[in-house]
Amino acid sequence: MAKEDCFIGAVDQGTSSSRFIIYDASAKPIGSHQVEFTQFYPQAGWVEHDPMEILESVKVCVAKAVDKATADGFNVDKNLKAVGLTNQRETTLVWSKSSGVPLYNAIVWMDARTTSICSRLEKQLSGGKSHFVESCGLPISSYFSAVKLLWLIENVEAVKEAIDKKDALFGTIDTWLIWQLTGGLKGGLHVTDVSNASRTMLMNLKTLDWDASTLQELGIPAEILPKIVSNAEVIGNVAAGWPFTGVPIAGCLGDQHAAMLGQACSRGEAKSTYGTGAFILMNTGEEIVKSAHGLLTTVAFKLGKEAKTIYALEGSVAIAGAAVQWLRDSVGMISSSKEIEELASQVESAKGVYFVPAFNGLFAPYWREDARGVCIGITRFTTKAHIARAVLECIAFQVKDVLDSMHKDAGNVESNDFLLRVDGGATVNNLLMQIQADLTGNAVIRPSDIETTARGAAFAAGLAVGVFKEEYIFDSKDKMKDAVVFNPIMTKEVRTKKVDSWGKAVVRSYDLADLTL
Repeated sequence: MAKEDCFIGAVDQGTSSSRFIIYDASAKPIGSHQVEFTQFYPQAGWVEHDPMEILESVKVCVAKAVDKATADGFNVDKNLKAVGLTNQRETTLVWSKSSGVPLYNAIVWMDARTTSICSRLEKQLSGGKSHFVESCGLPISSYFSAVKLLWLIENVEAVKEAIDKKDALFGTIDTWLIWQLTGGLKGGLHVTDVSNASRTMLMNLKTLDWDASTLQELGIPAEILPKIVSNAEVIGNVAAGWPFTGVPIAGCLGDQHAAMLGQACSRGEAKSTYGTGAFILMNTGEEIVKSAHGLLTTVAFKLGKEAKTIYALEGSVAIAGAAVQWLRDSVGMISSSKEIEELASQVESAKGVYFVPAFNGLFAPYWREDARGVCIGITRFTTKAHIARAVLECIAFQVKDVLDSMHKDAGNVESNDFLLRVDGGATVNNLLMQIQADLTGNAVIRPSDIETTARGAAFAAGLAVGVFKEEYIFDSKDKMKDAVVFNPIMTKEVRTKKVDSWGKAVVRSYDLADLTL
């Protein structure tokens, strides 16, 4: 392909870092840059980000990636056709319309400070924890944006005042970045997309609009909410002050939905992304499948204003790669994340040690906000290698639990020859991928490009401006031609025993939230 051909950029704003990747017309990356940003933990269970630091990290990534691609001879300045954006979902912020200043730090998706609000709502509302499931597909949980917004309204005076003065704008990180990219105080667009909106607890899955009855019951004013758009359409143009002024922003998806697109998941196919958490989604086509086994019903994607809405079943695991980070940063057992594979490989099994990483409770399929982390089965024989292996196993066990629920819910949606497509930074760990195949009893397939989130955002933007065609995006044979397949080697008998033991460990983590001394 000639270097002067067209390019698509993708902003990938994650939980711990921001990236900007530039792709050519064959979806090959030709320039990228990544910047980590600060994680704030004001109290136990609280997690915050500085929205201004996130914005600055994106600015740095964009400038550096463009510089790198240009230095390699790619004429990005003239031939960047569109920009797509993907982001950490549910993370919530409110900022001033008149000043552009965030009124509080962004409350991150895994933050658990809203547990008491959730308990209050469950008691007040007739449907309890499932009160809003019929409209939005989600249970009442600290995970979702609506309760984080309620906390801001109830606890931050600046937010309450801004709402009273009609000066408040609510958004998830995609909304914040698009507002800034399109001008901010000088005409910035206040929008979100259907995938991010579906994670707020406020959007009706059928109408794809904010649900009026939900807003009324929660006391959330509609005027602070952004406009909802599809995942693949020209939203607006990049404003002055960025390296690609005038380029259309043409795609926006929550990170897990972007990964589904990057993995070319068609109806009945599933993927698992391993990052800070782990997120397993199965494409259910145009059918809204209600879960009876602890999963979430969500929008997968809507690839154009007039396109059909595609839905998904999702299981979200709060702590996956974050457990490895905990071993590194808090415990000091390893000095880098990649060391855990070598350490865990020193033993053939965890020898009865089970680690449940319920640092802020457990998400799907358990939904236990009273759970806390436990490590059980420790003896004098236990070494740090056994604990390291138990940490890797806990990631795979949680994914297996979600997949088991997914198999029960999917029914005739699921494909007969089930393969788990995997992506995300933790999938470079071959031992983890083999453990995953062993515990699920299914093949695990890892594509050559594991950063499928940014690729999915680029696909959406490219589709909107005619660079990519939908047939190409969903050509899974092309995407998987250099993939690595991990096949299960563990016997069914051993698998069953380990799964039973894991189940006992999970139960031991329940009802521990009140242990404060």
